[in-house]
Amino acid sequence: MLHQAWQLYGRWCRWSSPFIHLLTLTVVTFGVLTPLICHRLLHSYFYLRRWHLNPMSQEFLEQNQQEGQAALRYFEKLQIPNASEASGSDTFQPLLLVTIITVQRRNDFHYVLQVASHFHRLLQKCGAHCRSHRILLCNVESDPSSHQDVRLLSSFFPMVSRDKTGESPDPRVNQFEKEKQDYIFCLEQSLLTYNPEYVLIVEDDAVPEEEIFAVLQHLLLARFSKPYLRDALYFKLYHPERLQRYFNPEPMRILEWLGLGMFLGPMLNCVYSWATGRPSLSWPIVLFFALYSMALSELVGRHYMLELRRLAPTLYNIVPVTECCTPAMLFSAPSARRVLGYLKGLHCRQGFAKDIALYSLLRTKGENAYVVEPNLVRHVGMYSSLRLNDNPKLL
Repeated sequence: MLHQAWQLYGRWCRWSSPFIHLLTLTVVTFGVLTPLICHRLLHSYFYLRRWHLNPMSQEFLEQNQQEGQAALRYFEKLQIPNASEASGSDTFQPLLLVTIITVQRRNDFHYVLQVASHFHRLLQKCGAHCRSHRILLCNVESDPSSHQDVRLLSSFFPMVSRDKTGESPDPRVNQFEKEKQDYIFCLEQSLLTYNPEYVLIVEDDAVPEEEIFAVLQHLLLARFSKPYLRDALYFKLYHPERLQRYFNPEPMRILEWLGLGMFLGPMLNCVYSWATGRPSLSWPIVLFFALYSMALSELVGRHYMLELRRLAPTLYNIVPVTECCTPAMLFSAPSARRVLGYLKGLHCRQGFAKDIALYSLLRTKGENAYVVEPNLVRHVGMYSSLRLNDNPKLL
């Protein structure tokens, strides 16, 4: 018995054994290489939060402050156009109206200037393909004249304001309900002012990615023609990176994760067989590489896998939505009208903000909604308009 056990040990543990090869690969990958490579990746399991979070958060704030100053200089140098006020008399009907909803925040970061400057530059860059797009500013500051950045932007973009100066505050309207009412106002004014085919409601701390208009062009003209997408209540263009992991109670992500393993398992087995001169296919080794690739993709971070989809608009994914959050939301005109009717019947409060309210409609009203992956905007606002935080962190 002891002799047989020793023979088995010798067969499994010699250097030419697949067991030793795969064990060594596992130890080197997960014990050495990925911790060394990924310890600064914010959305990886290997991220060393204790070492990097504070300096990276400070670096982000400083860079964001510089980008705010750059956006301020952008508009100070920009030539002022003739028209500056939103007017419903304009008979032009845009395919896409980008409505930037804004409220006064810290002046040194100029969040709304960053968002507006990026959209303006990208529209100019897009050229003829984006002639049917427009930008609208929606100022929901209680005293609109106090919003300094909007005063500058009103020379370049049409603007609507929710002026509540001199009104007595309603005690029933908490900050979450006010945010919902502001959202309703901006969505409603977007439809009334331009009557667009699609409305993109963007919060004033959601900076667009470089490829946003190319991807939206593809989605609006090609992908959204499918019946199940055409009738969707809304499309989210942003989902927090920290919530994009595979290990998540969302069936579509689990299926995607399994599919990744089923694709990479046989492929890596072929590479291993070629490198070692072994038979081309071994199901135990295929299973190992499937689990290996699934574990590696999850631990490094699904967010970084999604970034590969930016290579072409056709690679962007559209999957069922989850409840958080609303930095950038795309509505068709009919769905926007349905959303307005639904939201007016809901009262928001702590624990039931507008993003959760919108998500609840999918269940109560039998609607569908989707999220576009990877994100088409970057959320840069570390200082929230709802929650006070003097020392914000990236996580």
